[in-house]
Amino acid sequence: MGASLKPVDRHRLAGLPSVTIMPVAKINPSQPARRMTRALIFLALLGALALAASLAQQPHNGMPRGQRHESRHEIDQLEEVWRNAELKGDMAAMNSLLADDYMAITPNGTLQSKEQTLANLRSGTTHFTAIGISDRKVRFYGTTALVTSRADVSGASANGDFSGSYRYTRVYVRNPQGKWKIVSFEASRIREPGQPN
Repeated sequence: MGASLKPVDRHRLAGLPSVTIMPVAKINPSQPARRMTRALIFLALLGALALAASLAQQPHNGMPRGQRHESRHEIDQLEEVWRNAELKGDMAAMNSLLADDYMAITPNGTLQSKEQTLANLRSGTTHFTAIGISDRKVRFYGTTALVTSRADVSGASANGDFSGSYRYTRVYVRNPQGKWKIVSFEASRIREPGQPN
């Protein structure tokens, strides 16, 4: 970018004479676009940093404490509804808990859809006689709740007795109607060192 010196306001305008010599920049036609692009990138970065700082200051992804407490209470109740539905074979309760696109990963690694889960419950193929829940942790990410727990269970399936201790993860998502639905579940058996698979 070059600059040349030109007099500005050589003539009397509005009664104010001026013979001040001021630099006038010669601008390459592509430079304004580059400057604008750089300015926009800079503003976008500032905006992203401000948003990140704002989110970092908000506990639990911006959910107010009262709402978080209420949501935690709702999730705890739904976990109990799930437990009772499994123990009593309550199809209606289980159907209302599971999202249409629900997918589970069973302890033996197979996938199970909502329809398959309900069919197993209906037929009694999988039957629980006891489910003890402990060490529950619930974390919120906007409209998603992630639950991790320990389950000490007694029961049997078509594959035989599955009694034992498990760790599970269940994912709830709040739908547009404001209801929490289970979208995912995964369980793994807790094995003591030296215990056979």
